[in-house]
Amino acid sequence: MHEQPMLSVRNLEKQFGPGCRMCKNPIGRQLEKNYCPHCRTVYACQNISFDLFPGEILGIVGESGSGKSTLMQCLYFDEELTAGEASINISDLDGENVFTLSNQQKRYIRNHYFGMVYQNPMKGLKMDFSAIGNIAEKLIAAGGRNVAEMEVIGKTLLEKVHIPLFRMKEEPRRFSGGMQQRVQIAKALSNQAPVLFLDEVTTGLDLSVQASVLDLIKKIQRELGISMIVVSHDLAVIRMLADRTLVMLNGAVVEEGLTDQILEDPQSPYTQQLVYSLL
Repeated sequence: MHEQPMLSVRNLEKQFGPGCRMCKNPIGRQLEKNYCPHCRTVYACQNISFDLFPGEILGIVGESGSGKSTLMQCLYFDEELTAGEASINISDLDGENVFTLSNQQKRYIRNHYFGMVYQNPMKGLKMDFSAIGNIAEKLIAAGGRNVAEMEVIGKTLLEKVHIPLFRMKEEPRRFSGGMQQRVQIAKALSNQAPVLFLDEVTTGLDLSVQASVLDLIKKIQRELGISMIVVSHDLAVIRMLADRTLVMLNGAVVEEGLTDQILEDPQSPYTQQLVYSLL
């Protein structure tokens, strides 16, 4: 593993609501879970820091409402964060806090350096475009102009994610859930992004389809050496994919470490509960 992280995140905070004197100060915050009963502010992410290394899969696990999807949305610029900083190990952005960049620069990062696979394919795909048209859309956003070249890339990626090419002109709304997720993965890979975000990608899929999507993710990661952040409420998914894992509860990280270590010797009571429920 390289010493230099691909992505560094420090003290990320995201709150929904104005906060009040009872909850604004992080030290001695009086919350019920991650909610202030006085002013109704929700602290979705509280002081989250981590590094993602080249070629690493980082897992983020936690129950529904723990803040893991909000964290992903902040990292992919879908949500404005409240406080914090992040830097990407790319020469022209060296040392820059990407959260303070202009919208145009954030769009550039999304189009060239990040890929995202959403839990709900309707967020990541245009359902009335063809499967290959969805890939072309991402390529055009990243500066692609050569139609023949884009078609070759699109076909190659659809084959990689096991979408039959005779269906490439079909709209994703005519596909099964598992196929839609695979088209999303192909689209996310199309700009050769070094960082891929995967948010609950197997939720709602049949077990056999889940297994094939997870195999595909693992295979792609091995072949392309991409850094990935995988969010899931399912420890079995994290066990299969992640090298290291953060455990989140009520918007905060309660435990982190090598995935095997966390699964075999969980330290936090919440992680112990998660692990024992899996056994």
